[in-house]
Amino acid sequence: QVQLVESGGGLVHPGGSLRLACAPSGRTFSTYAMGWFRQAPGKEREFVAAISWSGRRTTYANSLKGRFTISRDNAKNTVYLQMNSLNPEDTAVYYCAAARAQVHTIVVEQREYDYWGQGTQVTVSS
Repeated sequence: QVQLVESGGGLVHPGGSLRLACAPSGRTFSTYAMGWFRQAPGKEREFVAAISWSGRRTTYANSLKGRFTISRDNAKNTVYLQMNSLNPEDTAVYYCAAARAQVHTIVVEQREYDYWGQGTQVTVSS
């Protein structure tokens, strides 16, 4: 069983940046495709970004392109989400997820993910 642990959330002012990290406990996930999702209050959980387990392929929600960057360091067994130019609409609980996949496959659909973290709160407010 893979347990994913997110970190790096917190309170940030509009225009600020945060970097989230996700690491598994008890197991390597270097051969898993990874993704970030978020759920704002009163809304459905939505896709943010995904990366293949090779790290060569990434994809983003259209509305977030240019502001968010997903990356991974398989040697450190960690996936990151760099978030820049944050605005109050980015306030949400951010979740990382892991999916068994082929080396260059990116996974977008939530139902295709096998493991989920507990989430980390990101609040953007002045």
